[in-house]
Amino acid sequence: MDSNLHSPKRQLIELQIAHADLNALVDIAVHAMPVDEIRLRRLKKRRLQLRDQIARLELSLDHPEPA
Repeated sequence: MDSNLHSPKRQLIELQIAHADLNALVDIAVHAMPVDEIRLRRLKKRRLQLRDQIARLELSLDHPEPA
């Protein structure tokens, strides 16, 4: 059971949830008045980092099919 808590698929799901949460925060920050540009830039940078982590994890999970 403990091995499932640290499995790559579980990590992928957690990263996807964190990315979705950041999407929501970015949307809120964009529509806030006044817009806090520094906060918005930090949120977008973190969101991009998460997207990169997700892509790397997805690549490691996809096993190429034999020819």
